[in-house]
Amino acid sequence: MSKTDDQIEADVRVALANDPHVPYSDEIGVVSYGGLVTLRGTVGTFGQERAAVADTRRARGVIDVYDELEVRLLDSDRRIDAEIRGSALQRLMEDPMLDADYLDVSVKDGWVTLTGDVDRQFQSDKAFDHMTSVRGVTGVTNKIRVDERL
Repeated sequence: MSKTDDQIEADVRVALANDPHVPYSDEIGVVSYGGLVTLRGTVGTFGQERAAVADTRRARGVIDVYDELEVRLLDSDRRIDAEIRGSALQRLMEDPMLDADYLDVSVKDGWVTLTGDVDRQFQSDKAFDHMTSVRGVTGVTNKIRVDERL
């Protein structure tokens, strides 16, 4: 028996409310149409946005998620782009699974763009995931090229 849209929406709201990474889940609008769930509203960090989308994807009955969430940083979380870039590069250099010499980060208004080359897809994914914990990031574009030569 498949779930109704109302049941899916309720399950997503419970998942969001139970996630400590999404502190203000009541500020997120949830609507489902045939298991296609749209999230709308405002969150305080890029990590909160990623957590909300991941929570929604895990809810039973969800087929796909349309992320229309907006990241709006509080004044205490705002940083200049150069500080964000420095922190992002540091995060990449600290990961022994990444060769940060072949990666670069650019930042414009808090939005990070990752570029460079890696050998495996998981390395590109890890670099992207590291950005969720860099304070001041409002979003990420991953342009890292994966070259899995055998």
